Amino acid sequence: MIKNFLVTGVAGFIASQVCRELLDHGYRVVGVDNLNDYYDVRLKDWRLGQLKRHEHAEKFHFHKLDIEDQEGLKELFDREGQFDAVINLAARAGVRYSMENPHVYLSTNTGGTLNLLECIRSSGSQKLVLASTSSLYAGQSMPFTEALAVNEPLSPYAASKKAGELMAYSYHKLYGVDVSVVRFFTVFGPAGRPDMSIFRFIKWIDEGETIQMFGDGSQSRDFTYVDDVARGSVAAIQDLGYEIINLGGGRNPVTLNAIIERLESLLGKKAKIDNKPFHIADIKETWADIDKAKNLLGWEPRVSLDEGLEKSVRWYVDNREWLKDIEV
Repeated sequence: MIKNFLVTGVAGFIASQVCRELLDHGYRVVGVDNLNDYYDVRLKDWRLGQLKRHEHAEKFHFHKLDIEDQEGLKELFDREGQFDAVINLAARAGVRYSMENPHVYLSTNTGGTLNLLECIRSSGSQKLVLASTSSLYAGQSMPFTEALAVNEPLSPYAASKKAGELMAYSYHKLYGVDVSVVRFFTVFGPAGRPDMSIFRFIKWIDEGETIQMFGDGSQSRDFTYVDDVARGSVAAIQDLGYEIINLGGGRNPVTLNAIIERLESLLGKKAKIDNKPFHIADIKETWADIDKAKNLLGWEPRVSLDEGLEKSVRWYVDNREWLKDIEV
């Protein structure tokens, strides 16, 4: 019997790749996305176009729907019945923007998760994979393990994701919903979000524009390639009870200055940098302990940082003509 999955935020950077991973396995995928204009919708349209041209595209069914729309979700579940799993990747992302518009982060990241949990409970679906964030680990000792208390979020974004995790825990305890919370660490790759550093750095360096750097560039991240994150998210579909699992590169953190140097080499151009004060809501360093993912899921990253950066630059160059109009 072909398995049937719901993927939310399916036109997004990570969710579209998760959808591709599921289609590669021959599964049926119902994808929903509200196609909001937080960033240029042409990127979302491009990702959807790739899915509609997949060799198993007939098994992909897209609906324009917001997870904040409780009635719309209920109608979808009524039509579809039980899903083998719901993979919730729909979210308002971006630490800095969450300080400007915190209410929408709570309504989407927390309220939307609650809407999905209610639909899962009432439909008899029993599995939720919930995307969360390494931003929760602010102020903790590295490498970050899932056992750390993460009760001091630095932004409304992080707070809203923590609230979603807690809501999912309560539904696990009350109704037996099986939950895998996957915490992502600085995901990058082709067709990434234009508000994230890799996309911005590539575009600014290529176009000769000045990089707007918050801090001196010594801040470091545990960069994780999008294909690896997609594989980990799909691996997390198995029955686990309630588990929080890091999906990160698992390598020593790499500074933003080092990333810029590698991109300069790949593009054959020199970066111009304008250093601005470090942002209060940013984390100085991230580093994932991924032992739990290895032990529970049999997962570890396969794509090296250098290979991932090369693929990201190649995609950008291949699509440069229309990407020149994308705001970052």
